[in-house]
Amino acid sequence: MRPQKGKRIGPVDFYTIIGKLRLQAYQAANGKPTVTETHLSTLFREFPFTFGDTFDGDPLVSSVTADSRQVQAGSLFVAVSGGAADGHNFIPDAIRRGAVAVVGEQPLVDLPAPYVLVENARQSLAYLASAFYGYPARKLTMIGITGTDGKTTTSNMLYSILKGAGLKAGMITTVNAVVGDRVLDTGFHVTTPDAPEVQRYLSEMVAAGLTHVILETTSHGWAQYRVDACEFDIAVVTNITHEHLDYHGSYEAYRQAKARLFIGLETTLPKAQGNPRLGVLNRDDRSFEYLDQVFTGRKATYGLGPDAEVRAENIRYTPAGIVFDVMGPDFRLWVKCSLAGAFNVSNSLAAISAAIFGLGIDPQAAAEGICTLSGVPGRMELIDMGQPFTALVDFAHTPNALKAALQTGKQMTDGRVIAVFGSAGLRDKQKRRLMAGVSAQFADLTILTAEDPRIDPLEDILAEMALGAEAGGGEEGVTFWRIRDRGEAIRFALREARPGDLVMACGKGHEQSMCFETTEYAWDDRTAVRAALAEQLGVEGPAMPYLPTSDGTYTK
Repeated sequence: MRPQKGKRIGPVDFYTIIGKLRLQAYQAANGKPTVTETHLSTLFREFPFTFGDTFDGDPLVSSVTADSRQVQAGSLFVAVSGGAADGHNFIPDAIRRGAVAVVGEQPLVDLPAPYVLVENARQSLAYLASAFYGYPARKLTMIGITGTDGKTTTSNMLYSILKGAGLKAGMITTVNAVVGDRVLDTGFHVTTPDAPEVQRYLSEMVAAGLTHVILETTSHGWAQYRVDACEFDIAVVTNITHEHLDYHGSYEAYRQAKARLFIGLETTLPKAQGNPRLGVLNRDDRSFEYLDQVFTGRKATYGLGPDAEVRAENIRYTPAGIVFDVMGPDFRLWVKCSLAGAFNVSNSLAAISAAIFGLGIDPQAAAEGICTLSGVPGRMELIDMGQPFTALVDFAHTPNALKAALQTGKQMTDGRVIAVFGSAGLRDKQKRRLMAGVSAQFADLTILTAEDPRIDPLEDILAEMALGAEAGGGEEGVTFWRIRDRGEAIRFALREARPGDLVMACGKGHEQSMCFETTEYAWDDRTAVRAALAEQLGVEGPAMPYLPTSDGTYTK
């Protein structure tokens, strides 16, 4: 079976691509969305910040966007500064495309359309989008989940609990958006969607008759105000460990970005359905003391230690998952979770705490909700083609997550654990050595490979990782290898596996592409593992996805 060249997705504005794909999926399932119109002045009626109130004819607005390429006749264009470009430079293009008004941070005159001056255009975008869609979060019970690791799994656990309890719930995660009976894939490199997209989803959920929404929120999403105006009622944190320090600059700044979820609970407006305003904190995590101080509202704590209000005891690991008891102030539950790993005990406790203390769900119903969740895409996902060893794909892409995944792997097998992973370019460089060092300590064999190098030379990334592996006690060519092409790295790991071993492809999980330079190539670790196993076993299976490292096209 010969590797086939896959589709090059092309130079990317990641969030523009995701928005277009989701819109296409929505249109295919439901037809063209209904376009509403609202006067410009109406969008500013409850605007919480100062602004220049010159509406010049008060035009009707039919959409709100910060991307001039998405402007259509009737759009309000919000000129956002920062990032790769300054939106103010695209105001003429937006007006040519049909923008009827512009919002920006720079004093401008003589524009052929009304111009509203604001202090922070990026933050304003969230509130204007919310106003355009009729403040949908006010009609919903909003549950925000943040953290470095475990956000998507905890979101899915809580969603399973809510659905099992008979609540009409929706969910937005980095894997998918669930709106009623529709599931929209979000498998590219996406964190929290942009503010207009978040508000559109919430509006669709209101229209679908949903009452509760679980929204996975990232530090980038908070730092860039994408989930402002979501008026959260419950905030949940999984953990705050080493990640995204390239963007935030320090752990303290990273932690502060995530804390906005909790601080915002205190400003959520009263809702007809009530305001739980509950913060759910991980008593075991280093973030606890900080969040406990900055958030002064009602709290629930979970963890494995005796100081947590909700804690796990009698944890038992089985081939089918985890079994444990959950102890609360006035309840004791028996929980069976089909997801592997000690970290999923904590994720379960977080979801159970939010359900019981935040939403008043019966404890037994919460436990049953955990039991009914069979899996989460790309999270410790087993790939079985009939091979005599275990193969799985996981999203672990931080030192903490990789350590937890490898420790789980040790619990799942009496054989060796073989890890395949890389470290992304244009991201926190400290992770490279840290992750390789973790793998050298906790995996029996380690294969270092490509993982979205972007514009950083792959050779440099792998060289840094090799230094980390050596510092962790690894020996190149004996316990760890550098293999540039991820497909070949996966093949190598599977060929090395003996009966009873466990092979883990980590770092990509559910994602559907990999970035070299500025080009995205269609890639799915799950497809790659199946392709390599099919080759090895001589059975039918998918072709190995193409990457430019497989034929020498990429040389850095």
